[in-house]
Amino acid sequence: MGYGYQTSQSTMRSVSRAQRDFDIMSMRSMQVNNSPAQIQPWVDDGEGSMISDHYAGGDGYGYSQVRTVSSNAGGSAMGTMRRTLSGTLASRSGDWQEEDQLYVNNVKPRGPAVRTLSRLNQNASRQNRMSMGSVSGSSTIQQQKMGGGNYVQCSNGSYGSLPITRAMSTMSLKSMTKGMDTFDGQEHISVGGKINDGFSDIDMHSAVEYLVASDPALQVLGAAYIQHECYNSTDAKNQAHSLKAIPRLVKLFNYPNQEVQRYATGAMRNLIYDNMQNKTALIEESGIPQLIEALREPDDELRKNVTGILWNLSSKDNLKDKLASETMSELTERVLVPLSQSDNQQSASESEIFYNTTGCLRNLSSVNEKVRQQMRECRGLVDSLVSYIQRSVETGKAEDKGVENAVCTLRNLSFQLYTEIPPSASMRLEGPSRRQDEGPGDVIGCFTPQSKKTKKKQVNDQLTFSEVAKDPKGMEWLWHPQIVSVYNRVLQRCEINSSTREAAAGALQNITAGDKRWAAVLSRVAMEQERILPTILDNLRTNNDQELRSLTGFLRNLSRYARNKDDMATKVVKNVLVKLPSDSSQTEPSSDVIINICGVLNNLVMGSSVAARDIAFFDGLQKLVPIKNNRNSASREKAAKAAMTVLGNMYHYNKLHRDYKLKGFRKEDFIDTSI
Repeated sequence: MGYGYQTSQSTMRSVSRAQRDFDIMSMRSMQVNNSPAQIQPWVDDGEGSMISDHYAGGDGYGYSQVRTVSSNAGGSAMGTMRRTLSGTLASRSGDWQEEDQLYVNNVKPRGPAVRTLSRLNQNASRQNRMSMGSVSGSSTIQQQKMGGGNYVQCSNGSYGSLPITRAMSTMSLKSMTKGMDTFDGQEHISVGGKINDGFSDIDMHSAVEYLVASDPALQVLGAAYIQHECYNSTDAKNQAHSLKAIPRLVKLFNYPNQEVQRYATGAMRNLIYDNMQNKTALIEESGIPQLIEALREPDDELRKNVTGILWNLSSKDNLKDKLASETMSELTERVLVPLSQSDNQQSASESEIFYNTTGCLRNLSSVNEKVRQQMRECRGLVDSLVSYIQRSVETGKAEDKGVENAVCTLRNLSFQLYTEIPPSASMRLEGPSRRQDEGPGDVIGCFTPQSKKTKKKQVNDQLTFSEVAKDPKGMEWLWHPQIVSVYNRVLQRCEINSSTREAAAGALQNITAGDKRWAAVLSRVAMEQERILPTILDNLRTNNDQELRSLTGFLRNLSRYARNKDDMATKVVKNVLVKLPSDSSQTEPSSDVIINICGVLNNLVMGSSVAARDIAFFDGLQKLVPIKNNRNSASREKAAKAAMTVLGNMYHYNKLHRDYKLKGFRKEDFIDTSI
């Protein structure tokens, strides 16, 4: 019957996971041998999962981008490997996008510039209620009606407090790696009538000129107008660009007046949103060093704007290398480390700053090997992410979006881990006594799990723990046995945010993928020390295809390295068969999930007749045979070959032929007799 635990909990999970966020895992190639005379070898060097790529400065959940990377497993390959950027999916091959909100927050967060505009309005309202007399004993002020908005003008002609109606803020912005930005569905906030009442007498040209005025109030007015006009307006963004607003705003990022700084950075957030020309101009005007300098200011509103801009910039592949080299250490030192290691609970502003920062790092970690190496080696970065995840899980905050970004970043940094880590670390993990003739998993044939050779191998695996530090630091966290426990706790405690669960499963998939010795060690740590199998099987109840891809990919790796395949088969077979389509008309799950499940079944069947018996007993043949015969598309063709491999290996067990026959299946259903 598999695992029948946590009924009420899993029911809640199945409801909460009905909504989708998309991500494509990597699919390792397999070698198909059509000869029925012996067990067909499935060249399975483990499932790997790529990369979590997030979006520019936002609340909610957006997309990731699919990348296809050619990969050949040893021997002939059944197809190329598809690796992704985790979190969610968008198609590089088309112009469509799809977004599903994982859960809806009842409170609509305000953009950072909205708050500053609100304070400005409040200050003005208080002054408007006061009698118009002397100000500071010298200059007098008058309330004038200008264009449709009320302004306070000093006797010297400069503008004082501005009762500007709240302008549209930057909102929460999200952008994918390929640069398509999208709103997250928030409603914009407006107060006090029409949103442009206060700007009736101003145009873009005068607003840009105000940016170089000597009066900070005029600079605020110009920046606020640009922010308002550029909200969701491509024409306004292009006009501001042509009028050279960007270099003028950059010069205000570190202006002595705090309100000017806030408005200048708020305007820039709207200017660069979904506008590659303006993003490029910001960088060309040395905007990144100015933003980093502004980040040092102890002002949360300003830091929210700055980190939001950096997150937005990080959505573009061609900007990521430069951003990584110029911002990574500063973001880690000034934001990530202090906010993740503080014993005090983060304030709302600090949470937003941390979320923006981890969103930026999540994007950067998805670009290439060079940046991944820089991030792994960045002092305090990995430690801070792990510390934040651990503390959040312990305090019941596993659903937080900052946790999602942190887990996704770690998943990215674990991609191709064993080929990208320093050679010295790789040599330690491989161990001095590694023998080339040892198989990847259980010994099949005369060597049983209780054999002398296998027991010696188990002792060797235990000794390898002396080759990693007792208390991991830095990049060692990525492959340390303790990280398995961290991901396991995330899977156990995260009930709502499927992106976080999917990323945790993807990270586990990455560190157990391949034919390296340490992948097998961590796989057995997960199975034997963490007892992770019940958690994985519980999570398999989801209908989220992206989560299923990572879960089944990880389960495929576990089945490859399992010491006792008989025991694993009794717990796993029924649970994975349930996820296979009942007939060829079903479009879900995806072919990648089907292939992963066939990989799990094949790994078990190759080492256990119990697995073949249970597949037949739980009506798996009724599902595998139609999959084998369904070749309606290229992806289904791959799934058909995977199912054919499982069926061919099942037929190897002669003692089960009678059971197959009683189920109504013949030899032709298992093997292609025409060959």
